[in-house]
Amino acid sequence: MPVDIADARTVPADPLSTERLAHRGLDYRVISGDDVADFLRAEHRGFIDAEPTDEVVADELAAQGERRIIAVYDREAVQPLPVATECSWGTSLTVPGGEMPMWAISGVTVAATHRRRGIARNMLEGELRAAAGAGFAIAGLTVTEATIYGRYGFAPATAVARVTIDTARAGWGPHEPSARVLFVDRDQLADDLDALHERTRGDRIGDIAGWPRRWREIARVVPGATEPRRIRGVRAVDSAGELVGSLAFEIVDGPSRDRHTFRVNHLIAATPDARAALWRFAISYDLIDTVEASLQPVDDPIGWQVHDRRGVEQRVRDHGWLRILDVPAALAARSMSGAFGVRLAVTDPLGLADGAWTVAQLGADGVRVEPLDEGERTDITLDVGALSAAYLGGVPLEALQAAGRVTGDGAKIRALSDALRAPTAPHLSIVY
Repeated sequence: MPVDIADARTVPADPLSTERLAHRGLDYRVISGDDVADFLRAEHRGFIDAEPTDEVVADELAAQGERRIIAVYDREAVQPLPVATECSWGTSLTVPGGEMPMWAISGVTVAATHRRRGIARNMLEGELRAAAGAGFAIAGLTVTEATIYGRYGFAPATAVARVTIDTARAGWGPHEPSARVLFVDRDQLADDLDALHERTRGDRIGDIAGWPRRWREIARVVPGATEPRRIRGVRAVDSAGELVGSLAFEIVDGPSRDRHTFRVNHLIAATPDARAALWRFAISYDLIDTVEASLQPVDDPIGWQVHDRRGVEQRVRDHGWLRILDVPAALAARSMSGAFGVRLAVTDPLGLADGAWTVAQLGADGVRVEPLDEGERTDITLDVGALSAAYLGGVPLEALQAAGRVTGDGAKIRALSDALRAPTAPHLSIVY
């Protein structure tokens, strides 16, 4: 069911971060209009990309949609570009039992000339205060550097696998998918990816809503795309001719004509049969000895579908990071398993999610979260990052307990961990 999501563009810049940066000669503000073009150029610079052409900037400008654009300016800078960038928007996050609004954060950069001046800290803390003030119970991002965001209460809540398949060794197993695979052009590929993502993301705990330019980037039909003609696309259709899967890929030259690499850039399927058909297409492709695919679900059944599973290597890493801002609202937004009751204390260095609550589910009325009376004993204590990591059910509280992030009654920790556990591994299928 669709959820109501506030327009992030209506949220002003955080006053505390504005004041702190102003004392350092820096201007921190929400921008719009012509200023966004300079923001985009600074963002490219921050991610060590080539300087974008005017055509690329114009295309990106047209795709900003409902994004709230934050920029930091140095009043003494000669160049008019911001020295730091960040953007955010409200989106829908799939959680066990449904969806909830999430404050998505992206494009966080600080110019190499302005490191160690508290800019990133004030931008991130300002974003979290702004999101909490706008009524969002959770924020999320994907990270370039994994050591930065834990200090702000974020933690990895979804993992992905990089899959490498030795096609000669793995081979395809006895199962024959019924879906047919057909080539499409790149424009159709982008449309197929878009349609399938929106149709299926409600089935993937941890996924978020997409946007049209993300699919055009994957299909490389945007200005400035690198080697766009190398991208190929196929769709899977069922017996009625309905679209049930899509695959964007490229062939990477190998050491000889019969030893190329089939690189999966995006694979999405509405049915297990369609997913199997697309994997079989990749593994059986002529003149290929290796298939590579990133951002795959950690519980993908591909190892069970090939002839020799030792021909399939999976390397797991963190991907989607979450940060709870409102503990009662976040816990009430998702379903939990079984009957349980715990007294939970959460610590938050920013003070946004500090507190203690009774969290219980005793019947069919769903999760009940009520504040504890002052001085009442708690069963479990954990930091906000630990709760954020466990929120989607992909990280057991017992693992966080072993790491020293969760303390308290072992039986109560197990009970809450069991209640949070999800039926499938959480999976964020895109980068944002």
